[in-house]
Amino acid sequence: MSGKIFAVLVALITLVTAYCVIAHVWWMPVDISVHGPKIDSQLEETVLVAGTLFIAGQLVLAAFVFLYGTSRTKTKQIPGGAKPLVLFAFILVGAEILALSFIGSKAWGAVYFSAPDPGSLPIDVQAGQFAYYFRYAGPDGKFGNLHPELINEGTQNYFGLDPEHDPDARDDIVTAELAIPVNKPILLTLHSKDVGHSFYVRELRVQQDFVPGLNLPIHFTATQTGRFEIVCTQLCGLGHYNMKAYLSVLSQADFDEWLKKQAAMQ
Repeated sequence: MSGKIFAVLVALITLVTAYCVIAHVWWMPVDISVHGPKIDSQLEETVLVAGTLFIAGQLVLAAFVFLYGTSRTKTKQIPGGAKPLVLFAFILVGAEILALSFIGSKAWGAVYFSAPDPGSLPIDVQAGQFAYYFRYAGPDGKFGNLHPELINEGTQNYFGLDPEHDPDARDDIVTAELAIPVNKPILLTLHSKDVGHSFYVRELRVQQDFVPGLNLPIHFTATQTGRFEIVCTQLCGLGHYNMKAYLSVLSQADFDEWLKKQAAMQ
């Protein structure tokens, strides 16, 4: 009897899980990026294929437990052993992964392996335990050079700028919030001053790790105004749980006004 109860529980858990996925009970939030629809489509295709195999496997398991879980008859050996089944499973899973990778390569490539728009707004992002900082070029349109040895949080020199000897650094704008204009291509360059971190905005369908010693680019275009959370998805220390910032997507006029206010506060 216990075997039959277990089989019923496995079947119920499988069907409830499938319903939650199909009904999008827990799902991604609304997409606000140009590339997002392709990412969402790829995600749904992956869930469909993997989910079908999951449901089939669990229901077959439940059926075998229900029918034979209490059987005392001696089991029969499969001719040739289990090697043919293992080989079949290996080929099936491998073909599935290759097919999904091929289908999704264009969607992912559009985000991570394509050149940014020439008219993109460049923004530097500095990650460190446990905060993000964002740097905009000032009226001269040029970023000052970075000097890691000059980084000093006590003086709020988060990027290691040298405005005394570097004219390009004197009008750089550094903020603790990322603001961008809507429908404007954005090019972020990610820096880490200590350990590995991550830049993740669910609504943008963008996630990119920070790697110490590397300047990593990521580009996107936001299509809706609003305020969204930026979180770190890499375990970066004891304060990791509290490492977050906010992205504000503004109209062009509001962004220009915001940038002026930030410049006046430097």
